[in-house]
Amino acid sequence: MTSEALFSYFPDLSPTQKKRFERLPELYELWNNQINVISRKDIDQLFERHVLHSLGIAKVMPFLPGEKVLDVGTGGGFPGIPLAIMFPETQFFLVDSIGKKIKVVQEVAQALGLKNVRAAHVRAEQVDEKFDFVISRAVTRLKDFHPWIKNKYNKQSKNVLANGLLYLKGGDLTEEIAESDLKVQQYYLKDLFKEEFFDTKQVIYVKG
Repeated sequence: MTSEALFSYFPDLSPTQKKRFERLPELYELWNNQINVISRKDIDQLFERHVLHSLGIAKVMPFLPGEKVLDVGTGGGFPGIPLAIMFPETQFFLVDSIGKKIKVVQEVAQALGLKNVRAAHVRAEQVDEKFDFVISRAVTRLKDFHPWIKNKYNKQSKNVLANGLLYLKGGDLTEEIAESDLKVQQYYLKDLFKEEFFDTKQVIYVKG
């Protein structure tokens, strides 16, 4: 996937946003050679498998200026970095339990001049702040993940969906959702993006 194919899904990007997205492959190539945060086979498909996948959340939830978003288990910065580019007036806090991955996030955010990104080497349970939304990408099963973040939400909601979790997952989630005992809304990325990669991908929303 080229940057132009990516941009076709988001026609209102500013020149600054486009420039930042275009720099992602070179930055991740550079840092991935030092600290492996993306599998070798995926680095060549960064726009599709990491950037556009992350931006599936943007299609479901247009974050508002001033909102605070927590990215749990961000790895090398997904979904947080692409969403921070997309929503420059929303504050993003990216956390991971592996310190070297957070170093990559900090370096990439700094290189892009993203003033709306903070990153820390902590577990979600240790974060003592409130957020409007929590985002994540397939860290673990929903029933195990949800207890980490269920008390992290601001009471006051101001967006199209009430404050809550937006979780990128793939495959048949029938059993996983049933065992979680949570009320879930499912958004299918195949309805938003035409690439085959998204055929089984979803954004799961759980109200906070």
